[in-house]
Amino acid sequence: MKAARAKTPRRPAVKKPSNPSLKDPVGVYCRVRPLSRPDQECCIEVINETTVQIHPPDGYRIFRNGEYRETQYSFKEVFGTLVVQKELFDVVAKPLVEDLIRGKNGLLFTYGVTGSGKTHTMTGSPGDGGLLPRCLDMIFNSIGPFQAKRFVFKLDDKNGVDVQCEVDALLERQKRDAMPVPKTPSGKRQIDPEFADMINVQDHCKVEEVDEDNVYSVFVSYIEIYNNYIYDLLEEAPFEPIKPKPPQSKILREDQNHNMYVTGCTEVEVKSTEEAFEVFWRGQKKRRIANTQLNRESSRSHSVFIIKLAQAPLDADGDNVLQEKEQITLSQLSLVDLAGSERTNRTKAEGNRLREAGNINQSLMTLRTCIEVLRENQMYGTNKMVPYRDSKLTHLFKNYFDGEGKVRMIVCVNPKAEDYEESLQVMRFAEMTQEVEVARPVDRPLCGLTPGRRFRNQAFREELSRKLEMRGGPINGETEEQSVSEMFLQNFPPLPSCELLDVNDDQTLPKLIEVLEKRHKLRQMLSEEFAKNVLAFKTMLQDFDSSIVSKENYIQGKLSEKEKTIAGQKMELERLEKKIKTLEYKIEILEKTATIYEEDKRNLQQELESKSQKLQRQASDKRRLEARLQGMVAETTMKWEKECERRVAAKQLEMQNKLWVKDEKLKQLKAIVTEPKNEKPERPSRERDREKPVQRSASPSPAPNAPPVRLRHRRSRSAGERWVDHKPPSNLPTETVMQPHVPHAITVAAASEKALAKCDKYMLTHQELASDGEIETKLIKGDVFKTRGGGQAVQFTEIETLKQESPTGRKRRSSPSNPDPPEDAADSEWTDVETRCSVAVEMRAGSALGPGYQHHAQPKRRKP
Repeated sequence: MKAARAKTPRRPAVKKPSNPSLKDPVGVYCRVRPLSRPDQECCIEVINETTVQIHPPDGYRIFRNGEYRETQYSFKEVFGTLVVQKELFDVVAKPLVEDLIRGKNGLLFTYGVTGSGKTHTMTGSPGDGGLLPRCLDMIFNSIGPFQAKRFVFKLDDKNGVDVQCEVDALLERQKRDAMPVPKTPSGKRQIDPEFADMINVQDHCKVEEVDEDNVYSVFVSYIEIYNNYIYDLLEEAPFEPIKPKPPQSKILREDQNHNMYVTGCTEVEVKSTEEAFEVFWRGQKKRRIANTQLNRESSRSHSVFIIKLAQAPLDADGDNVLQEKEQITLSQLSLVDLAGSERTNRTKAEGNRLREAGNINQSLMTLRTCIEVLRENQMYGTNKMVPYRDSKLTHLFKNYFDGEGKVRMIVCVNPKAEDYEESLQVMRFAEMTQEVEVARPVDRPLCGLTPGRRFRNQAFREELSRKLEMRGGPINGETEEQSVSEMFLQNFPPLPSCELLDVNDDQTLPKLIEVLEKRHKLRQMLSEEFAKNVLAFKTMLQDFDSSIVSKENYIQGKLSEKEKTIAGQKMELERLEKKIKTLEYKIEILEKTATIYEEDKRNLQQELESKSQKLQRQASDKRRLEARLQGMVAETTMKWEKECERRVAAKQLEMQNKLWVKDEKLKQLKAIVTEPKNEKPERPSRERDREKPVQRSASPSPAPNAPPVRLRHRRSRSAGERWVDHKPPSNLPTETVMQPHVPHAITVAAASEKALAKCDKYMLTHQELASDGEIETKLIKGDVFKTRGGGQAVQFTEIETLKQESPTGRKRRSSPSNPDPPEDAADSEWTDVETRCSVAVEMRAGSALGPGYQHHAQPKRRKP
């Protein structure tokens, strides 16, 4: 695997150095396009000149914590729906054109979702030109009078430029004119009406300060990045009707200054706005567009229109271009129209459209990743590798982010509600891009020649031609230097006539010798004076040099002190910057921690509220249950009080009857003893008592949770019934001949639910002492049935009594043979039975055993 570069090196200091200490942030602007229909729902609102607010549309699901959040994003400047192309150009693109003419690079790209107006912003529409035609118009308005002739500048294959002499340029022009079909459109040709309205800009905008001593040439190229391959849109492919060849992709290379360029890309030299835009329009027709569900003419590739401006200074005479390659400056402005990000579930893309959308989104994601890594490296001082090579788009423009010029981005957004989620992602990326800083390039050095030489030479030529026209011939002394020499020669004595007409003439030669001697003496005097002046001037120069050296030494000392001070301040500044970055990092961590804590706090508050509501519901349920139980207890208490009153009344009546019977017996006995008569005693009290109605309380209704009384059917004795023989451990064995014997019985010492579940009959053996001191055994029988709650209940049906008496202890009784058993004994017996049997007791209505005893077995708790 090829090793990645740690950092892209800068250009040499002679060409375009960058100043890493001065950095400018990436300028991010926002443009909001108008809605297609006035009845569409809008989710983006312009707050002021630098802020927009985005809010979820109606019916959109709210956030997890239930909040309806409106988010605001800030930009360098925001352009609303009513802003025209001229205002956008003056703010965003005009400074880039000015830097281009001053020899600096620039990058301008539009970013946004599909259908947000990126291509309209860059190209424009008929009658309203976009940024691209306005940039071209401003360039040619500024350098129009200073353009070099065609082919004076010639681009090579290695992203460089050369200067040709006038002869070579003339030969190149003759070759071009000799071609049957010119490769570049001629400026005299009529403008194509298809795009004539786009370049008809009446603003005449131009750069104010243009170096008039330079000559300029403009070169344009147009490429597209489709499916992560680079194609030349200006390449003229040979026409083959049988089997046309597909366009060949181009390769990215790095020049000697570590700048990226496209190998073999067509670069056309243009001399006017019309010619440049015609070249652009020819490539625009080859650009790949397609119809999708969201945009009728959706760009399926990233297009890059590159404007290169070559400039070189004139020579000292202001006539010809300097041939030195080091004096040539090549700057470029890249105008990029990015394809829109899109979601396939909205565009319903299939086949090639799906593949194109995937590559578009992948390249945009790589651009976002590079921006994030650059931001992290600058903010936190890390040195992570920026993944420029993951995409052709980022690899082509990596030099701009490394400090080769200004970077501007226009974020185009569509305010309709359907694009809410995509617009939210675009806003977040734009906000992050503003935090990236790019090193500011330094101005190019001066060439060292006298400024204004072009117009001075032109003025001299105009004045010379004017004098020639006035005098009608050549002027004595063609230059000022000749007139000065003539003035110097006029100071000498004039020479006499040198004609010798006679052989014996002895005056002409002596006179000539005398004049020549005078001239020689005058010349010697002038030479001596000149030598003296030279010596004095040398002395003056030496004094001046010594003073300059002393001043230079003083200035150098001061300069070194200032440099030390500046170095110390720079170190302090770097230390403070690192401290600021560390504090910002800590602040960001604290903000994230605070956000997490706030989220936890909200969740805990919600949980607390839910639990409080649950506790309140449980408390209300508990109060309702308590009220219900209190009502049931009060009702049951009332019923049992009535039942007790009824029993007390019945017991009182019974005791009165017993007392009456005893009184009657005593009266009869007294009557027998005193007066033996056959008359029966009167019972007036009995009759009166019978006449009195006895108030009897109604039997209490069964408890609400009482098991239903099962209808008992008489079972056959041969049905094979199973019994539970309950014999408490306190029973004593008797020596009676007749012993209770139950077949198919389960003998238990204590009744249990498990034993009752296996049988359908129950028998309790109960022993107690009779009134004569003998043991009386009672067999209490009942039926077993299931209750609604899943337990077992016993309904008692009959009692058998076994009693053993001694004949010697039998006493004679005067009372009737079958007296009624006392009710209190039965009550005491059943009370004892209830204490022995914890399973169940239920009596039928009207039974002599008592009113509705009912006990239920408590099922055993099972271990979990």
